[in-house]
Amino acid sequence: RDPGAYGLQSALAARGVIVEDKFFLNLNTFELKQKGATITESLSGLPIHVRGTVTGECSEISKAQFSKLLKQACVASHLSSISNIFIHDGAVGSSSRCSAKVRVISDSPSAILSLSNVLWSASIRAVSHDTCPVTTYVASSISTEAIESAIGLGSKGSMGFLAADTERSSLILCGKAFADANGVKRSLAALSEPILAARGGIPLAARIVELGESVVLLFAPEDIIQSSSDLLVSADPGVILAPQGVAPFFRAKISNPDTPSLYKLPAAIILACSDSSRVLPAISKLSPGQAAFHFLAGYQNGKYIPAFNSGPSCIDPLELSKALFAKMKEITINPLLINTNVGEKRITGKDLVEVVRSNLSNDISFFQPKGNMNKLLSYV
Repeated sequence: RDPGAYGLQSALAARGVIVEDKFFLNLNTFELKQKGATITESLSGLPIHVRGTVTGECSEISKAQFSKLLKQACVASHLSSISNIFIHDGAVGSSSRCSAKVRVISDSPSAILSLSNVLWSASIRAVSHDTCPVTTYVASSISTEAIESAIGLGSKGSMGFLAADTERSSLILCGKAFADANGVKRSLAALSEPILAARGGIPLAARIVELGESVVLLFAPEDIIQSSSDLLVSADPGVILAPQGVAPFFRAKISNPDTPSLYKLPAAIILACSDSSRVLPAISKLSPGQAAFHFLAGYQNGKYIPAFNSGPSCIDPLELSKALFAKMKEITINPLLINTNVGEKRITGKDLVEVVRSNLSNDISFFQPKGNMNKLLSYV
């Protein structure tokens, strides 16, 4: 603890957390383990409750419920009663110019260890002076069942749950929720989207693929992504398309010291859709308008996943589509549509990447829509 860190104590108090005894700021892995941090077994599928205007998969939490959870004798008071508070400053987005700063306040060094492997590093000064940081409260030792009973969330998540408030830019992780890396990333991504957009970035549920000297943004169904994970910069969804280049939301599981914080602007955008009806061709070039339409639809064999994002999102998919359309008109990006479900063999993994690689420099025909799709695309 820095004995002169009165400003940090004031910042914590402004978030409702009064330091009872000691706080530890931005400890490294070795220091966290000295304080008792352990690798927690991974969890998945814990309930996510989000307050605010969101799309995607999540349940709602009211303003009154979130306020009660945070301030009225729950999480903030719990953290204020803990002897040792652990704080970690990080960021969503590896670009210093376009990122969302995150401050984690935790009762557990194990939670800090877990979250520090997800977030990009950021200095205390960068977070303290940020105009809109995302505050993450971790109450791992609180009784989640008692909280749910008192607040009436109804999620019955005995192992824990996640609750986010888009208006407060706040995330609460109760119980073992910090061990649900996918849930944590989905929640932080949703809270960060408006911040990233306000700073000139376009937050997209895409992955980065490096093909030689070229950078490609890949939008694809999750099963395709999982079979291609070893070929991607990161298997996690989330990139920021900024004026200077593209940056991933989160750190990769295996960090590489040579990994750049910002990749060059993409040479191509790949929209991998699934259509067994053969309305969509195997591969075709798209105009910016057509690409914006297919991005908005996210067509997967009769199911539409707007903006290819099934998680909670605080940005209207139509607005994202418009922003992507404007960016494709501004710079030279080749949008390609690939149908992964043509013929008997479905294109997955390395085959998909090889199709992309072999066709980037080829003269591909423009997409020719059929039937009702032709009428829809006539508007873009």
